[in-house]
Amino acid sequence: MKFRPLNRFLRLARADAEGRALIAPRRIYILPTGYGFTFALLLFLMLVGSINYANNLGFLLTFLLAGLGMVSMLHTWRNLLGLELQPGQAKPVFAGDEACFGIDLINRRRWPRPGIQIGFKGGEAAAADLEATDSSRLDLCTRANHRGRLALPRFTVTTRYPLGLFRAWVYVELDASCLIYPSPGSSMPPSEIPEYSRSQQGDKGVGADDFVGLRHYRPGDSPKHINWKAVAREQGVQTKLFGGDRSERRWLDWHSLEGSDEERLKQLCRGVLEAGDQQLEYGLRLPGKEIKPARGQPHRHECLTALALFGEPL
Repeated sequence: MKFRPLNRFLRLARADAEGRALIAPRRIYILPTGYGFTFALLLFLMLVGSINYANNLGFLLTFLLAGLGMVSMLHTWRNLLGLELQPGQAKPVFAGDEACFGIDLINRRRWPRPGIQIGFKGGEAAAADLEATDSSRLDLCTRANHRGRLALPRFTVTTRYPLGLFRAWVYVELDASCLIYPSPGSSMPPSEIPEYSRSQQGDKGVGADDFVGLRHYRPGDSPKHINWKAVAREQGVQTKLFGGDRSERRWLDWHSLEGSDEERLKQLCRGVLEAGDQQLEYGLRLPGKEIKPARGQPHRHECLTALALFGEPL
């Protein structure tokens, strides 16, 4: 915390209006590595020996290696110059899991960029070798400790190409975030059992009574409703439909629970997951917000998002 005021003096590569960050010349830091300092010390000893013995071949070798080191420094710096970075979409995760941000590295020049690494401070780095006019996606993962929206932390792009004598790096800030659901808590109270709602026109194949037919598989369908016999016969993946004039419905109500706000959110999160696994039609009631009963992955995401952002300003 005490070093935070110094952040304004950092040279940062920030996202532009299109969400991309371009590494400009004055954003790159470069310093010798441990091998670089050893190399410089060796050159100094060679120079002292050449002066002491007036050895022309020693001078030639010393300045030749010094020139090689200078060229290496230039190539290390140029390996980052002009590199573009763009964030991808991060998949929602539960609190306590790892949130992974996809970072696109874009090389628009006509020669490759080997040995590019990106990583958070103190974390494990991800590496890629970019070909000419090519792009690559790397994942940066960090622990999601709290629900809500996790902003992409500042990360570093580094390279030691070509000889490892110098390390060039850039601090990058991109506008991206990951939605963090509450961690699932204990099961809902036994009193919160499914109810049955009747329909005048039937449930059109989404009930829980009689088998009425098959349809093509859709993402999010329960595995227990898949016609595995048809799969074994290589007839494609099909889902069984059940009809009748009733469907199971459950209300997940904030006011029916006890405990702190976070404990209630964790229980409601568990209730959403269990109701979805059981193919129930469920709704969610929160203070100031109500989501009508439905089923499916979009509804599950809507409910979990409401739990994740509970209490945050709209």
